[in-house]
Amino acid sequence: MNATMITKTTSVNRRRLRNLVNKSDNRICADCGAPDPRWASSNIGVFICLKCCDVHRSLGTHISKVLSVTLDEWSNEQIDAMSEVGGNSAANAIYEAYIPEGFSKPGPDAGIEERKRFIRSKYELQEFMKSSLRISTGKSSPSFKSIFSSKFMDSFRIRPTDDEDGKVEFIGLLKVTVVKGTNLAIRDMMTSDPYVVLTLGQQTIQTAVIPSNLNPVWDEDLMLSVPNNYGPLKLEVYDHDMFSADDIMGEAQIDIQPLISAAMAYGDPEMFGNMQIGKWLKSDDNALIEDSIINIIDGKVKQDVQLKLQNVECGELHLEVEWLPLDQ
Repeated sequence: MNATMITKTTSVNRRRLRNLVNKSDNRICADCGAPDPRWASSNIGVFICLKCCDVHRSLGTHISKVLSVTLDEWSNEQIDAMSEVGGNSAANAIYEAYIPEGFSKPGPDAGIEERKRFIRSKYELQEFMKSSLRISTGKSSPSFKSIFSSKFMDSFRIRPTDDEDGKVEFIGLLKVTVVKGTNLAIRDMMTSDPYVVLTLGQQTIQTAVIPSNLNPVWDEDLMLSVPNNYGPLKLEVYDHDMFSADDIMGEAQIDIQPLISAAMAYGDPEMFGNMQIGKWLKSDDNALIEDSIINIIDGKVKQDVQLKLQNVECGELHLEVEWLPLDQ
């Protein structure tokens, strides 16, 4: 009886953990952006790659408790804690809220010293968090769980104090729905296994991989924080390979300034009926297939975007972008 109950619980935990790993923002390392992380910090609530895992271990278990996604047994409490955090994007919105200018987040190929410097600053010293959310860790395990309750969304409304000048301030959120791809490039024998990577500032997030499909339909929502000094939203399409580096299948950029300007000019969209409020015009300098219209639809500011992928032989991408002010 006991053995049966233990097996059942383990099986349920594995399924819950697999569902967490498969979330779009958890498919890249929270600290360096490497694909397919297979380790996690169970008390911080992030999924990380092997290289960053080694640095987390060096911090000590009072800072980061590292577990393997595939090799270690997970308790209900540990999976509950990971679920409550909400994923890598939610955690990074707290731990990377104010990255100073000139302080670069390491990439997948970064060296060990660069990783150590960033990860220690991020979690142990909490240098990138808003001052009101910093925890004095001492020698005991920090209560990271408390950060991600009511303080999480409240934290977006806190603006830098005088001693936080030069750090990143977020002004809103982008909800990007990656709808579908059309006539994408072939990178395998007869097909490709495409996925989409979005980058805004130092944030990177990706969709699921759709195997063997040149006309994939994702209909997947991705969330990105918009910094005060935002640039274009960068988009890349890749072919997933099991045994070699993923192949690029095209890229494009989205100018989000027309969307944000229109949204801020009209204020609360719920005060208006459905109407067009702006437009991003097709030109030789962008990847638009046609003019991109910005509308208020059911009290929300949305933009339909259809792009011809650049630096590739063929391929188009359809997205929907929604502006979310911080008070939502």
